[in-house]
Amino acid sequence: MSAESFDFPTKFSHVRPQDTAYAGEGLRDFFLYRDLGIAHATGGKVLAQLVKAHAAPEQGTGWHRHEAEFHIVIMLKGWARFMYGDKETLVATGDCVHQAPGIVHYLFDYSEDMEYLEIVGPADFRTLDATPPCDVPAVTPWVKETA
Repeated sequence: MSAESFDFPTKFSHVRPQDTAYAGEGLRDFFLYRDLGIAHATGGKVLAQLVKAHAAPEQGTGWHRHEAEFHIVIMLKGWARFMYGDKETLVATGDCVHQAPGIVHYLFDYSEDMEYLEIVGPADFRTLDATPPCDVPAVTPWVKETA
């Protein structure tokens, strides 16, 4: 059976680093986002984007949850500290986190070089504020080296 005999609801996509740039048009103004073209290729079923630190953590993301069926974060560089419910979780380079649908969380601290791949379905997921289940630890200030 050939591939032509199937009605694929998605289409082929190949996005190279030079094809899309990081932009500040994402959910958080202290991060930069790079679209990987997957939302377009899947007709909105899945979002895949690179997210990296743009400014030092101050207040973080605040407590929130996502209306999504699937959500993973793969840390490519650096680290980030999350609260998942009342549990602090350090996500470091190479780690993969599956955020269960509706889990209340807070990304409150991250390294200056933090960069992660985020894959979410559907692409137009909603983010809703959530009631804090606990206090959040202090952030780690970025230290600028002097010459």
